[in-house]
Amino acid sequence: MSTTTIAVLVAFACYLAMMIGIGVFSMKKTKSTEDYFLGGRGLNSWVAALSAQASDMSGWLLMGLPGSIYLAGTGKAWIAIGLFIGTVLNWLLISKRLRRYTIISNNSLTLPEFFQNRFRDKKKILLGISSVVIVVFFLVYTASALASGGKLFNTVFGIDYHYALLIGAAVILAYTFMGGFLAVCTTDFIQGSLMLIALLTVPIIAYAAISGDFAGALTAHGVAADSDFLSLFYINGEPYPVISIISDLAWGLGYCGMPHILVRFMAVKSEKELKKSSAIAIIWVAISLVAACVIGIVGRGYLNEVLVDSGSENVFIKMIQQIFDGNFLLTFIGGLFLCGILAAIMSTADSQLLVCASSASKDIFKNILNPKAADKKVLTVSRITVVVIAVVACLIAWNPDSSIMDLVSDAWAGLGSAFGPLVVCALFWKRTNLPGAVAGIVSGGLFVIIWDYLPIVGGQTPYAATGIYSLLLGFFISLACIVLVSLCTKAPEQEILDEFDAVKNYVED
Repeated sequence: MSTTTIAVLVAFACYLAMMIGIGVFSMKKTKSTEDYFLGGRGLNSWVAALSAQASDMSGWLLMGLPGSIYLAGTGKAWIAIGLFIGTVLNWLLISKRLRRYTIISNNSLTLPEFFQNRFRDKKKILLGISSVVIVVFFLVYTASALASGGKLFNTVFGIDYHYALLIGAAVILAYTFMGGFLAVCTTDFIQGSLMLIALLTVPIIAYAAISGDFAGALTAHGVAADSDFLSLFYINGEPYPVISIISDLAWGLGYCGMPHILVRFMAVKSEKELKKSSAIAIIWVAISLVAACVIGIVGRGYLNEVLVDSGSENVFIKMIQQIFDGNFLLTFIGGLFLCGILAAIMSTADSQLLVCASSASKDIFKNILNPKAADKKVLTVSRITVVVIAVVACLIAWNPDSSIMDLVSDAWAGLGSAFGPLVVCALFWKRTNLPGAVAGIVSGGLFVIIWDYLPIVGGQTPYAATGIYSLLLGFFISLACIVLVSLCTKAPEQEILDEFDAVKNYVED
């Protein structure tokens, strides 16, 4: 084993040991399901903000986005623009009201439980449907994170992709299994900080190395001198269609339907802390998205090799390896920056595992199958569910050629279409009722599955035939179904309307 490999391995071992240590520490503080799923609603502003954004961005931020820009040009940055707009609106409009409403609505701990309490779903139809949607789409989302981990270990250490996939999954599983939400948020805070340092440092060093002739460096690596590689309105040298730009911007619509992000709003310990969290999160995501785009651009000119196809998703890894190539100390520092990529992967996968477990154990097992189950038993089922979900996600990610970008895209669209419109209506439209809520979730989720997976247009899926992102249409189809069905059916009971008004007048103790 070479000195370089040993140095990077030591850096990874130190980092992973720290994550597991946090899991052990957090396990001692996790006494109930509220602790396991919401950390006792005790997150401070910094932990809530960095945890929410780190769990949001995942390996997509450091691998998928830079890779797509590296290959196709700056036109792929429209996704980042859409995500930034979505982040801002989510923190400014959704976070405060959702936190209030979940407290008033019988202290709801999960998004499906909030829907059940908000609409007085006594038959638990809405609870069951929303829980199933979460489990299905989060399996795909978790698979994308695990695939990122597999590609990272494979590229850095030369380990077979399948073994690398299992190693990454095992570490994430360990601390999530033990410490639940507190462990996940604490590790996410550390991971978010490490991601930001890596995102800022690496492209600055790389650009400094080629700044004397940046255009020449791009030309030397396959970018024609008169190309539109740096234009927002071109992709692969061709004008970027307006409908594709709108589809990329539509990624921002998904934020208000992401359970692993929304649960952070529910867990902040006070509205004062939540206000601080908003500012921290918005600044973090702005810097991170810009830096990730710069990595794709600078990497094209800096690397001494040209990456093709799915290999482009390793651009950030290759940049770190090329920059920090030298003695043991320098390589060890590079290993720490590589841990920034691992941090992005782990911060999302752990949150997804926990949300899946909460839906399966608390919403399905406790609230539907066994309402009399003791809190301790539900906690045990939650931990078992985390293991099962991790195994299934590994199977989905087993193909080494699976695209991180495609997996994230499908899961994001499914969750955003199914839950986003309902979260908005549940929080801001008093007339929303139970039938409308059910119609919104079912129509949004089914539309994405049909649009992205069924070859019904000349042997192609509708997405492949049109290039229109399913979230762009699915969100508004779901919204229309909620409004139309709610207006055509019985109005909510007075008790529900009074609770809606109470949220506006809520005063924190």
